Amino acid sequence: MITKKKVLLTGGAGYIGAHTAVEFVQQGYDVVLIDDFSKSDDTLLAGIEKIIGSKPVFFKGDCKDRQFLDKLFSEHKFDSVIHFAAYKSVNESVGNPLMYYENNLGSMVALLDTMKKHVVNEIIFSSSCTVYGQPDSIPVDETAPFKRAESPYGATKQMNERILEDEVIANKNLKAISLRYFNPVGAHPSALIGEMPIGVPGNLVPFVTQTAAGLRQKLTVFGSDYNTTDGSCVRDYIHVVDVAQAHVAALEKINDMPGRNEIFNLGTGEGVSVLELVKKFMEVTGVKLNYELGPRRPGDIEKVYADPSKAKRLLGWQTKLKLEDALRDAWRWQQKLG
Repeated sequence: MITKKKVLLTGGAGYIGAHTAVEFVQQGYDVVLIDDFSKSDDTLLAGIEKIIGSKPVFFKGDCKDRQFLDKLFSEHKFDSVIHFAAYKSVNESVGNPLMYYENNLGSMVALLDTMKKHVVNEIIFSSSCTVYGQPDSIPVDETAPFKRAESPYGATKQMNERILEDEVIANKNLKAISLRYFNPVGAHPSALIGEMPIGVPGNLVPFVTQTAAGLRQKLTVFGSDYNTTDGSCVRDYIHVVDVAQAHVAALEKINDMPGRNEIFNLGTGEGVSVLELVKKFMEVTGVKLNYELGPRRPGDIEKVYADPSKAKRLLGWQTKLKLEDALRDAWRWQQKLG
């Protein structure tokens, strides 16, 4: 029997981290999770335990804390790292850029330094389509040049990709894959884990589900005068389980890549407007949603969706789930939360 790799997931108690942990465990990997709970709590850890049937191996700690990382890497002989630990709200980053630069860049530098010290040579980085800014043409593929980031959050993703690029040149043993997510939505079909925003959600779908559940008075659609079919922003919404499975595919193929630093888009390849999503939610759940059109929001781009063909070609990965599945799963998760 082939022994599967031992994998560290940073930010493992977060939304995408938790779903990815489930997929790795179910594929037989030895998984260790860390999180500092600055943007999460232990709710999803309890959900992971119910899905996988055992308590996940978890340590509370900050990815910027080199002492913590050094101790962890000394005690666990990791083969690979999946790096999720970052702040991710566009809106919050516009209001508090220094917090984003300190956390998102500091954690990457400390992690790579620790990996080098402990001879851990595989990293998969949780990047984002925000690196593209407003691309010249869509669907956007991985060769599109970076535009000036529309938010400090987007800038940190660009900078982290550059840090990886430079470190791969300097450290000849290191292999890196950056996965540029478009818009992960939904929840695990078990409704045992899902998106758990602290405070007011910065992402659309949890705001939709909270409004549908009566926790929010109404949903504001930011911007109704964009150059799109209905005036609202267009995004590529991808089921979080598809995103999680892409990390397993990436790790399994990391040694077969043409280069030691590869980039992949994770998306469906279809653009859906905010208003289309709102209407689709009402259609699949039968719940009426109180929403209004509001002004544009700083940091938002007009329209972006993926060309995901490279991931299909080199990773053998493509989305399997539909937006309808994601909205149904997100609503079941919200109902469970109450």
